Amino acid sequence: MTPKERALLVHQRLLDFYGQPEWRNPLPALDELVSTILSQNTNDNNRDLAFERLRARFPTWEAVRDAPPEAVIEAIRPAGLANQKGPRIQSVLREISAQNGKLSLDFLRHLPTEEALAWLMQFKGVGPKTAAIVLLFSLGKPAFPVDTHVHRVSGRIGLRPEKMNAEKAHTHLAQLFPPETYYAAHLNIIRLGREICRARKPRCSACPLQDICDYRAHHPEQ
Repeated sequence: MTPKERALLVHQRLLDFYGQPEWRNPLPALDELVSTILSQNTNDNNRDLAFERLRARFPTWEAVRDAPPEAVIEAIRPAGLANQKGPRIQSVLREISAQNGKLSLDFLRHLPTEEALAWLMQFKGVGPKTAAIVLLFSLGKPAFPVDTHVHRVSGRIGLRPEKMNAEKAHTHLAQLFPPETYYAAHLNIIRLGREICRARKPRCSACPLQDICDYRAHHPEQ
């Protein structure tokens, strides 16, 4: 089968296996951007705790932008790397204000996806994954985020070249999957990566994709 046919089959198999997934509480675009920056190199619980502390401490994103750096760092400490993430968040908020005239990302909804991705990725600390998450889940635009799980699983299945890095995989996988599948495919592949196709000791015998997986073909004992 062609790579696009395989991608569509992967999507359908995971829909049959897991059902239609739901993203955690959808957030406005600016909130999602900050939350995703906080999520880097930490787990979901620490990200959420840091985000809630930040919102409790400051009533608006303008207040976060203009606060003393130490106050922001202290608020987000549970997310780890607070000394990096605090100044990074404030810098991004200042840049958005300067370029857009106000602290809002709603205008990205009206740009072509590639243009919106490029606009977000101009900021230090905002890579293709963060930008794609904001566009897909907050603004309903067709972007395909590639996190650690999506990168690992897509490589094992054979949806991307083995040595392709995550940055290039964003464009590659976005071209393979139909845009209307991005939301469910992204979330279900993540779930598969967390529960079955784990980094260590993948549970291949429990996987709904084992008969179309390159890794399984070379590791029939797992």
